[in-house]
Order: sequence, then structure tokens, then C-alpha cells
Amino acid sequence: MILKGHRQPITAVTFGSRESPLLVCSASRDCVMMWGLDECRQEELQGRLPRGTVLGALLGRVLCLRLSPDDRVVAVCAGNRVLMLDLESRSTLAELDGHHGPVTAAEFCAQQTHILISASEDRSFKVWDHRVGSLIHSSSVLTASPLLSLLVDPRSQQLVAGCTDGQLWIFSLVEGHHYRCVTHVDLRKKRESFSTRRAESKPEGGQPPSTKAPETGEETEVALPVLSLAACDCGFLSETGSCLWIGSSAGLLIFNLASFELEGVLHYKDFWSLSIQVAGSCAVASRTGGREALCLLTSMFGNETALVEVDPAALLRSQQRPRRGPDLSVLPRPGPCFYFSSCVSPTSPLYLGLKEKRTKPATQKQVAARSVVKDHPLVFHNKIQSSGYTAAPCATMFSPKTNFKNDGKRASKCKNNYRRKEYPLESPPPSKLGKRLAVARDQAALLCIQCSAGDGQRLACGLANHLSLVCNADLTGTPAVLSGHDGAVGSVCWSHDGRWVLSASQDGTLRVWSMRGPEPLLRLGKDMFPKPVQSAQFYYIDAFILSSSGPEVQLLKHHIDTSKDDLRRYRQKSWCTPVCRLLTADVVDITSLSAVNDFHSYLVLAAGRNRTLEIFDLNVGCSAAVITGAHSRPVYQICQNKGSSFATQQSQAYNLFATAATGDGIKLWDLRTLRCERRFEGHPNRGYPCGIAFSPCGRFVACGAEDRHAYVYETSSSTFSRRLAGHTSTVTAVAFSPAAAQAAVPTHVLVDDPLLACHHQNRCRGSERFRDTEYLALFILLSSCTSKRLSCALL
Repeated sequence: MILKGHRQPITAVTFGSRESPLLVCSASRDCVMMWGLDECRQEELQGRLPRGTVLGALLGRVLCLRLSPDDRVVAVCAGNRVLMLDLESRSTLAELDGHHGPVTAAEFCAQQTHILISASEDRSFKVWDHRVGSLIHSSSVLTASPLLSLLVDPRSQQLVAGCTDGQLWIFSLVEGHHYRCVTHVDLRKKRESFSTRRAESKPEGGQPPSTKAPETGEETEVALPVLSLAACDCGFLSETGSCLWIGSSAGLLIFNLASFELEGVLHYKDFWSLSIQVAGSCAVASRTGGREALCLLTSMFGNETALVEVDPAALLRSQQRPRRGPDLSVLPRPGPCFYFSSCVSPTSPLYLGLKEKRTKPATQKQVAARSVVKDHPLVFHNKIQSSGYTAAPCATMFSPKTNFKNDGKRASKCKNNYRRKEYPLESPPPSKLGKRLAVARDQAALLCIQCSAGDGQRLACGLANHLSLVCNADLTGTPAVLSGHDGAVGSVCWSHDGRWVLSASQDGTLRVWSMRGPEPLLRLGKDMFPKPVQSAQFYYIDAFILSSSGPEVQLLKHHIDTSKDDLRRYRQKSWCTPVCRLLTADVVDITSLSAVNDFHSYLVLAAGRNRTLEIFDLNVGCSAAVITGAHSRPVYQICQNKGSSFATQQSQAYNLFATAATGDGIKLWDLRTLRCERRFEGHPNRGYPCGIAFSPCGRFVACGAEDRHAYVYETSSSTFSRRLAGHTSTVTAVAFSPAAAQAAVPTHVLVDDPLLACHHQNRCRGSERFRDTEYLALFILLSSCTSKRLSCALL
């Protein structure tokens, strides 16, 4: 069918949103015309010339046309303005004038049909209410190149803008986010990293031999201007994220809006039958009811036009990294045995460590000896003045003061504040500051923080002045001081039962502390670790200690002896012995280590300085998988979704883990696929490590930032939900409390300057305060070289 009616070259064409009746709008310098394809087809069958309806004349050069979702209004981008034309009255409803350059693209919002977004060569976009003709939002200048294309993704509620230099800008359209920037992507760098991943993985099969063109010499670098953007049906690839087609002059790209990575690349030059090597314009659309996509190309240097049919599923299968080895899962697969711990393989290091020594039965002589009453004088040592033999040495006189009172027992008023309730899964993240506590008066920085795993009522902190602190989660009382390290304490960890605290320092030692006294119960020195310990934690429900030293992952079996003997107080009764040592694949130093201690799990995650992630299976005693090029820089922290005894999650959710690297944001991974499922880049983190943490419900990921704020993301969205202010320096560590409802107890913690303040938010229901009030607990630590404060905020 040929539609004639324009007298000058047509510069823009668009289809309507509805299938019946199907409309086509075309524009040239002389007029803008609307065609009904059903009517035109009938007129052609009757032998008459199809005629269109003229909506406007002499509007200037039109670069873009877009019909509204209800096909009642058409947006005409003519020059520096956008004209809203009504199809019924053929009149101009509004004239949107505000750009300083030709408008190149316009898109309607599917959820709010009165919203129109326009992009221009002035390198900015504007949001309009076309019904009243008012401007809602105007962006700043985004880049040095003009904007060419726009896409509104209703699934992720994001706006994607592409420009001529191959840059993608993604903005959030969620209500209340005020069109903030989520991230910007350089397609040239993404294509290079995608080619590198393909070369390293070496997938089997490769491209079909019939379409691959031979190499005929040196390749010419082609720019990647974003000519068009279109939605891509990739539900088979990701159930939570959205994908889009990017049409450029060199090829088609499939881009993941959740992970901000390229999933597939299709170059025009790789096909014999395609006559167009460099495209001047491109349009992509998915077929209705099918997964195939159609791509219409026009040549940049001629009058050629080509139609390409692409199967995205086949394209991704040929280019994705193959999955080798068994499927991984944090939760062990249930077998015929009742307990997971008894399902450990006999050759596993876990089995060798858990194997108990059989005790020999006592002989008759031993039994008789026990029954004999020894004839010794009875001496009451506490009634006799000591000669000094059992007294502590003089060195203990200069030890710092501690707060170990009542033999480690908590005050009675703290016992009644804790109520065991289910974690509030649907509660929003914390947003207001509630309380603060000074923890350091000197120049020492706070490096790490963790909440007790059992009840979440105590906090352990590591400082740069060689000390560790333990305080109440409600920030009442004086923190207890744990002294003994000769270097900065970079890692602290609570045991599963909350009885012990494990600390690792840069002095190359590891110590286990009890809450009943200031002296460590277990000391592990440099003789056991060849290099300083980077990470250490309890593992397998406190059955082992897991540590990383240099390129080694060490599994240690330990025994804590709490018995007291004044005569041998300096002889260590607790012991620790290595069970196995595992080296990383490339024998590189480990920067972070993570494993689940709340339940039995065989998997241990480690990050190396060569930007790789390695998963060890301790049931087998070897490496199970390696992810190369996980980040552009070394990973400084791995954080798993470990859940809580107060919250219920789906079993698949425990396979999620997050990694963070300076200058490369946070990536959310799935152990089952070993793929990056989502990426968070809304917080500034360019030079200093900023910690991350999962909430017990698994819905939120919190992180620190260099702009003196803490950020809270939802795992289902790429942009942050909360931006918590009130800090005075870089927020370096975060942690969630595992507990749920706490009556009138503020539970949001951050570290700041040395002042002490307490701010509570009262929630009243009728005449009662804090009745059935559930608080989402978030602990945040901030590191500063000049002032430190531990603060508490309440939801």
C-alpha cells in the first residue's frame, strides 16, 4: 500500500497505540497527516486513491511524532517546541515551548497519560502536563552531545534517554523521586567488557556459520549513537528486571535495566545477507504474541532499506556464559537424614572437624580412686591474707577501665524491653534519627559494627585505636571495652548464641572475647596466620571459625574454656586447630569473606584482589565456581542475605548476595545463576569503602556513602528509597538488627561526632503510646578522623 499526500520529504512517521483502528501519522514541512489503515485499504480495493486527514500545515521541520495511549492526541516535535494536536477537532490543544534546541524525541507516560516527556538537542529533557500546557520538571544539561531518543519503561518506572555519543541516562519516574538520575552508562565501555567476558567464557556453538562474515582486514571503530530505544521481551532471562533494545548505527544491543549490563550484541557487519553496514535510522518492535523482534534499518550513505527479524532468545543463548558444574544453593539439599549436619560427606572437612573423639571407659582403679576421700587439711583461701603469689601482675594496673558489671548480666530493666515478635515484613525503611551515644573521644575511627545475632540487643564495634566496644542496642549505659590488640580492629563478629565476640586486627591476631570479663578467652597469633587476617567469623552454627589470610581460606576448629583458675590465669585453656586450608584459584589475596552461621550451609564466598568472586563448597573441600571480572575494581565487601530467626523468607531468597567495590556501586547476585541480577549506583562511593547490609526481611539493602548520608535500596528497584541525613563524615559501615518489635526502643544506629543526644519519635494510637508499634531496625556506622558518635534513629 502506498500513501500519497505530502508534497515535501517525510521526516517523521509513527503508528498508533491501538490495534483497531490502526492509525499512522506522518509529517513533512508542508503538513502533518493522519491515516486510518483500514479505511485506506478499503479505498485501495475499490480502486480509489487513499486519502489522509490533514491535522496541521506549515509547522516547520518535524523530527518526531508520538500518539497518546488513547490515540486522541498527537505530539508534534517541530523546531524548539512541541505541539499537541487533537485528532477530532484538528486543533492545537497546547504549545509546549521551553527547549533551546530542536526537539528530537517525545514520549507519553503509560500510567499518567497527561504527562509528556521531551528531549532536545539542547542536551536536556523536560516533563510537561500537556493538558494544561505547564512545565513540571526541567533537567540540567546531561552531556556534551544532543539527546536523540527516549523510552519510558512502565515495569521498572524508569526513563531512558540516549544521545549521539553512545551514552545512556536512566532516571526514576517513581512518585516522590523527582526524576532523579539512577545511573548513566557508556555503551562503548559496556560493549568492550561484554566482548571480554565472551572471550574468557568461550561459549560452545558460537554464532551460526551461515551468517558470520569473514574478517577482511583491520576493523574501523564505529561510534554507537543511540538511534532508537524499544522494549525487549526477555522474561526468560530475568523475572524481575526489564530489558530494552538499543538501535545504533553499528548494531543492535540488548540492555538489562536491572543490572545495567549488555546481555547481547548483534553487529550488522556480521551478516552476509544484510546490505546495510552503517545505519542512519533504526526502528525496533516486538511481534505481538511472539518473542521475535523486527528491526527496520535505513542506510546512512544511500537509499537502502532493510528489514531484519531477530530471535532474542537464540541470540542470548549463543552469547551468554555457559554454566558449568552443579547448581549451587546456600541451603543444603535435604537427604534421607533428619539433620543437615549429619548429611555431611565423610570426606568433607566439616565431617572431620565435627567428628568427636571417643572417650575410653573409666577403669576400676580410676573409679576406686575417685571414691577415696583424700585426707588433706581444709584451707579457706579467701580468709587468709595472700602473699602475692596469686595476685595479678602490676601491668594490669594500667589497663583501661571497662564496664563489665554484674558478671556480664544485663540490668533487669533491659530484660523486659525485649519482646519476641515476628519481624514486620511490610514496614518501610527507617527515616528519622532517634538517639546518639559517644563511643570515642580521641581521633580514632570506627571501622566496623555488628549486632548480636540472637536477640539484637547488643552491638560490637571495632576501632582504629586497637579497641573493641560492646554496648546495648538501645544505646543506654556505658560501652564495655575489649583491649588487647596492637592494631586497628577491622572485623568483629558475634557467635550464634550471643556469648562470644570474635575480633580480627591488623596486627595479625584473632581473639575471642566473653561478655563476662575483659580478658580474651582465645588468642590466635601470627604463628597460625601467614598474613594479617582480613575477615573472620563464626561458621556452621559456631562449630568453626572461618578466616581469610592472604590467599588462604582457613577452617579452624575451636574450643572455648570458661573455667577460672587464679593460679593459671595466664595459661590459655581454650584451643584452636586448623582443619583445612583452601587457596584461591589464582592465588591472590582475599579482600572479603562471607558465610552463613545461622544455619548449616556448605558454601563460603570469597573475593580476590583480581576482581574475582570464588565460591567454595566445604562439603567437598574445593572451589565450586569462579566469577571473573565481577567489578571494575577489587571487591571490598561481600554481604549475604542471611535472614533472621524473627523473619520468614522464601528459600530462594537466601541465595542472594551483594558485593561492593569503590567506584563501581553495589551488585546483587544470585548463586543459582551466578549472574548479576540488579545494580545500585545512586550513592557516591568513589574512593573509600562503604559497608553494605541486608535487612532481615530481605527487602532492603543499606549502604554508606561519601556524601555523609546512608542509603537504603529496595531489592526490587535500582534507585534508593531512603537517603538518611545527619552524618558529618563518610558512612563506612551499616548493619541491620535481627530483632523485630521493641517497645519504645529506638533501633537505628549511626556513628558521628562525640556529642550525646537522644531523640525519640512518639507514635500514639488513641491515648496510648507505642502500642503494638513495630520498628524496622537499622544500624549504621560512620568513620571520621576527627569526631565519632554512635547514634540511634527510630522509624
